[in-house]
Amino acid sequence: MAFILTSPPAPTSPPAELTRAADDAVTSSPRRAASRARSRALASLPAHVLLAILALVSVYPIYWMFVTAFRPTAEALSTNPLPGPVSLENFLQVWQQIPIGSMLASTLGMALVLAGAQLLVAVLASYGFARWSFRGKKALYLLFVGSWLVPFQVTMIPNYLLVSQLGLLNTVAGVVLPQLCSAFAVMMLRQHLESFPRELLDAAQMDGRSSWLTLWQVVVPNLRPALAALAIMLFISAWNEYLWPSLIMQKSTALIQVGIRAFLGAEGNNWGAIMAASSIACLPIFLIYIFLQRYVVDAFVRSGLK
Repeated sequence: MAFILTSPPAPTSPPAELTRAADDAVTSSPRRAASRARSRALASLPAHVLLAILALVSVYPIYWMFVTAFRPTAEALSTNPLPGPVSLENFLQVWQQIPIGSMLASTLGMALVLAGAQLLVAVLASYGFARWSFRGKKALYLLFVGSWLVPFQVTMIPNYLLVSQLGLLNTVAGVVLPQLCSAFAVMMLRQHLESFPRELLDAAQMDGRSSWLTLWQVVVPNLRPALAALAIMLFISAWNEYLWPSLIMQKSTALIQVGIRAFLGAEGNNWGAIMAASSIACLPIFLIYIFLQRYVVDAFVRSGLK
């Protein structure tokens, strides 16, 4: 029986058509990606244009405020959108006619105390809602939510009567006292605590920590980003408050929001000085945004979660 040894067939090269097709696929892939990117950019162009227009509309009042503040007093009502000759006359009037320094210090203290008190109440209340189950828990939480939905104009008169009976009219304490609790802060922190790992709480309890120590040694350190974001939002809200301070402090100019009214009179309004004082009042918020921009953006992002 004979065996015939044959060599294996030599490898054949792929057909030229397949080679060209593969080369075309490789070269056309970046082209397709670039084409898709251009299509997405063109599709999102109207949205970007709309956002740019809305940004200009939002920024223009602030631009107009600073332009008017740096104009001479005689040209405060000028309609020229371009900044004219720069003058510090309005700022000098503000510095001479109202105690702007002490107003800023009082407003800063009021905003810090109010934001700190609201944050403390929010931490304690949200921890109680998220940590324990008790009878009437849902009803009590709905009361918190309902108090946030009630317009301020509804509770304004009862709060004013309460502050008047306590003898706190024309005082910073009268501004702070009715606003020590923020239902919005309680709701925001409760959402974070609901998703807090139960394992950490159980481990702290097994280590012998009380609920109070667990809150301040375990929960709060792990919620620093959320607490920082919420504190910034509460501070900005307290600083920008005008209606309630103007109602309580009718005979006092301790706060910058109320002190600006000194340039409004029956003889006429000094709009240049008003814009200068408003510009000075905006500076702390601008500084917060410049140095804490990441936390400010995170505050508004977190406020929309869940």
